[in-house]
Amino acid sequence: MAATSLEPSVPPQSPDSPTAPPPSLTEVEPYGVERIPDADRTATPLDLFRVAFGGANTFSTCVLGAFPILFGLSFWQGLAATVLGVVAGALILCPMAVFGPVNGTNNAVSSSAHLGVHGRVVGSFLSLLTAVAFFSISVWSSGDALVGGAHRLFGLQRGTASYVVAYALFAGLVLAVCVYGFRFMLFVNKIAVTSATALFLLGAIAFAGDFDPSYAGAFTASADAAAKAPGSAFWPSFIGAALIVLSNPVSFGAFLGDWSRYIPAGTPRRRVVGAAFLSQIATLLPFVFGLATASIIATKAPAYVDPAAPDFVGGLLAISPGWFFLPVCLLALIGGLSTGTTSLYGTGLDFSSVFPRLSRVRATLLVGVVSIAFIFVGRFGLDLVRSISTFATMIITCTTPWMVVMMLGFFTRRGWYDPDALQVFNRRQRGGRYWFAHGWNWRGMTAWWVAAVLGVLFTNIPGQFVGPLGNLANGVDISLPLSLAVAAVLFLTLLRLFPEPRAAYGPEGARLVPTAEVPVPAITGPGASTTDREEAVDSSVP
Repeated sequence: MAATSLEPSVPPQSPDSPTAPPPSLTEVEPYGVERIPDADRTATPLDLFRVAFGGANTFSTCVLGAFPILFGLSFWQGLAATVLGVVAGALILCPMAVFGPVNGTNNAVSSSAHLGVHGRVVGSFLSLLTAVAFFSISVWSSGDALVGGAHRLFGLQRGTASYVVAYALFAGLVLAVCVYGFRFMLFVNKIAVTSATALFLLGAIAFAGDFDPSYAGAFTASADAAAKAPGSAFWPSFIGAALIVLSNPVSFGAFLGDWSRYIPAGTPRRRVVGAAFLSQIATLLPFVFGLATASIIATKAPAYVDPAAPDFVGGLLAISPGWFFLPVCLLALIGGLSTGTTSLYGTGLDFSSVFPRLSRVRATLLVGVVSIAFIFVGRFGLDLVRSISTFATMIITCTTPWMVVMMLGFFTRRGWYDPDALQVFNRRQRGGRYWFAHGWNWRGMTAWWVAAVLGVLFTNIPGQFVGPLGNLANGVDISLPLSLAVAAVLFLTLLRLFPEPRAAYGPEGARLVPTAEVPVPAITGPGASTTDREEAVDSSVP
């Protein structure tokens, strides 16, 4: 997964300097997580589609697309798992696009309305997990491409030192782009979107002669019995592969508001939701490219897809025709740079608001260092495939209940929010409509953490991670449907049994759930006006 923003290409200029020169590529955009002014919200649903699709139309998505083959599935079985994962993930993700236009801020800040002023840190934590995972994938895949390219061109040995240098160089490049800021990142992403699409289409020509859709995998009658993994079964592998694919669209959940916040609030919501949905359906292009090429690698160079030491990037370089060798390297480098920069940048911006002592640059560097540590530990200390697939599944398990709480909250609130009250945490204030109990809405928080914990307990990734209750469904991973259902039922039940304050709802009142008439706590702290405090003390309705 990757992320970027829909900020205007030129920051707003002061009325006193109408002829000010345009900002350079290295100039940081003027806005953080505060509400974007209406005058600067000029993006369209088409922009949302372009950015969301472009950020995922990269080599890192190809790597995720190879996992069905690594799990032993045939091409057709892998294609079915891929389509299932992409469509299910797109359906889960697309409603999350509406928060940005409504509130003019990112989804972590919008979650204050349902998890409380302090509870919004959950969304920031989830974005951190996502950034670490997908930044790691981008650095890993692109670093492997550098080593593989040097090996084929110059005979460089594929030793530990080579990989360490390659990962360090690429991670440093990604961090440099993120530190310089949005315009530089957007410049890189625009190049990556166009070039990656062209290279994928060119790749279809390059590998057409070697591709055989009848690749059997380990779970068909024609498969070599010796190739079947001991103790494995088809359905656990199929569901596990689908969940890995699904992790890509779901990973956008915490970031989607970063881009849609620049869309005007009056834009029809169906268009915004439709753009988010179609952007993920379009990622079938890189997913299927990864799946098809992985099946070719498994046939022509099976050593590269050995579950004990998989190397998809090296395998792709090994099977590439001579004329496509350089495009493969470019696809890995440019696409990986886009994925790494766009996922890391948004998280650095959000964490700078969670920890006021950290500037955006320092927060970005901190997240980058944590991600780099994960890469080296996973690559040299653990099984890399196991580390990434397990981590991606944990993202799904923890993020989907949070998204359910957000979407059900949006529905019960009839899409009404108080944008100013959402910024209480960012301003280091207290009180307001979304203060609830000391800044925590225990209803939403409880629904989230109970569903997430149950999801982890029931997780079953074949041969990699099995939760304490993961075998209760005969080895099939039911963590996702279980966590979705538990979050929905528990959250609605708590809203009915313990009504939220009427002030949290709009003029039309609540939908499906009752409310309680209680006063709104006064907003206090830096920047709070006397008028705000007086109005808040006696207000129990919008």
